[in-house]
Amino acid sequence: MRRVVLAVGCLVLASCGKYEDFSLPSPPKSAALELNWKVRETPVMTRGTMLDVLNPSVVRWRNEYLNLYSVFDGKRWNTRVASSADGIAWQDRGEALNAGADYIAANGGVAEFTGKLFYAYQTGPKGKTEISVAVSNDGLKWSAQGGPILKIGPRMSWDEISLGDPYLMAVGNTLYLFYLGEDRARRQRLGMARSTDGLNWTKLRGPVMELGMAGDFDENGLGEPAVFAANGQWVMLYTGRDRQEKRAMGYATSMDGKMWLKQRQPVLRGEQPWNRAVICDATVLVEGDRARIWFGGGNLPKPDERLNGQIGYAELLKRD
Repeated sequence: MRRVVLAVGCLVLASCGKYEDFSLPSPPKSAALELNWKVRETPVMTRGTMLDVLNPSVVRWRNEYLNLYSVFDGKRWNTRVASSADGIAWQDRGEALNAGADYIAANGGVAEFTGKLFYAYQTGPKGKTEISVAVSNDGLKWSAQGGPILKIGPRMSWDEISLGDPYLMAVGNTLYLFYLGEDRARRQRLGMARSTDGLNWTKLRGPVMELGMAGDFDENGLGEPAVFAANGQWVMLYTGRDRQEKRAMGYATSMDGKMWLKQRQPVLRGEQPWNRAVICDATVLVEGDRARIWFGGGNLPKPDERLNGQIGYAELLKRD
């Protein structure tokens, strides 16, 4: 009887959206980086009049850096754009996306693809969000592309309640997207999707990363994946939440993007007054012999907002 139930479940799952079995390509030749952090003590972007400034997403674009980052004004999360010559000193360039009547149009990932910039972001009402995409030709003016590109999964699936934390990466002629999914028990897992045009997406069957075990730093939640190539493999930085809602950054490795080996302990915790409770939201650019990482930090351990969030900076350097 169990085999019959499973077979029917698979048919239902296949009928509810695009699912395939796929993996990341083999990791490209990449820098040999030591897992030894060089962390800037002070934020590179402060919250000013906002309650939170978090979720940086940085891309190198036309001889400067662009950062699509998220701001919380007390009611909703919106996306703004900043530019920089060096990735440290940032100038605000205005609003990219407004949530309008929704709770969020932010918390996304940006990548250059086919000569344009694509920004996948979290959208919808609180607790029931999905993932949409916006496109820009200049990095400043953004056009939302219709409805969600990734919707919640079918009944009883691992991502049936909410999606979020999209992270985009272009590999050859394909875009890959890592994202958070929640089930009806609000358990958080990470999944992967792919697209050849940025608008039509196919999900991988099942999650690629599970919650931590009891006592692990990510036992209560995980999310905000950032994937890049280093040391001849794929590397993921992700956020883990413990039982007290304190957050730290985890580190995992993979050869195919589907099976990840996690470290049981975090690789980065907040050590400064401004980020003592929360380290989250990594975005990564590998430049030569270093990985440049922008991340969110806060001093209040809360699950989603009002963290006094600000944006910090760190690097992973070449092995000696």
